[in-house]
Amino acid sequence: MKALQYRTVGAPPEVVHVPEPEPGPGQVLLKVTAAGVCHSDFVVMYRHAERLHYDLPLTLGHEGVGTVVAVGAGVTAVQEGAAVAVYGPWGCGSCAKCAESKENYCLRADELRICPPGLGAPGAIAEYLLVDNPRHLVPLHGLDPVAAVPLTDAGLTPYHAIKRSLPKLTSGSTAVVIGAGGLGHVAIQLLRALTPARVIALDVSDDKLRLAREVGAHETVLSDAGAASVVRKLTDGIGAEAVFDFVGTPPTVRTAGEVAAVEADISIVGIGGGALPVGFGYLPHAVSVNAPYWGSRTELVEVLALARSGAVSVHTETFSLDDAPLAYERLHAGEIIGRAVILPNG
Repeated sequence: MKALQYRTVGAPPEVVHVPEPEPGPGQVLLKVTAAGVCHSDFVVMYRHAERLHYDLPLTLGHEGVGTVVAVGAGVTAVQEGAAVAVYGPWGCGSCAKCAESKENYCLRADELRICPPGLGAPGAIAEYLLVDNPRHLVPLHGLDPVAAVPLTDAGLTPYHAIKRSLPKLTSGSTAVVIGAGGLGHVAIQLLRALTPARVIALDVSDDKLRLAREVGAHETVLSDAGAASVVRKLTDGIGAEAVFDFVGTPPTVRTAGEVAAVEADISIVGIGGGALPVGFGYLPHAVSVNAPYWGSRTELVEVLALARSGAVSVHTETFSLDDAPLAYERLHAGEIIGRAVILPNG
């Protein structure tokens, strides 16, 4: 079968032929109908060899949707022909966090060397994907694969971050979304669907700010050195009750701190290497700073339900498997508005 693999440290990914996997006991084989392209993959590909925690070659793609084509011995929870989304942050299934469906915070994943598909285990940008356990599959219930696949990360991750801050986002409150790209434009829709908060979106791209307005942002602000003062002015000097940084670079996390109100939540979701100092005098009083990771399986079910209701959708651009390297080139150049989706069997 064809697969997109990261094969050599520092080199771009390549489309290659690899053996088609076969499901063992407890496993499920999917024919991939859609796979997502994500900035997180660049974190893997830009690491030096000594900091790369995954074996190469690695098939990329941690967002996957497919059709069940075969199951291993003992699998009864899913049937052949079922259309499913893959819950990506695999865990041990038995620790205290996994018991709450929070496999994204599995307490034993590192110890047991359990990796998500595309981030250590073979990923979804291939004609077929082997899933380790049927509990990591969520039925699509009629959702279009292209519309559904970005929701497994670009929908689930902001939903998880926003859900934590819902008590702060009451009438008269403000939420700031930094970065209106793949995750940020979904976050704006989620905030509009789940809260009465005013939403202010920041980005460096006029095209992404235009998208932010199209999907519901009340205000858009160019993300430059003056952004924080603009947000402060828009909030009568109070700041935002919740700030979601989907970029995570040093300048954006600094802006996040500068626009936060007293008792605000700051969620640093982006993995751009930025850090925010926490301590008396660094931030407004009682500000909470967290760095959430992905989301729970239960939350993925909820996100897909929101999509079926029409409350949230993802702006997508599709590519064939042969053109998958081009999708990564364009994403790296900032030319993808929304989310790139690969159609491995399209």
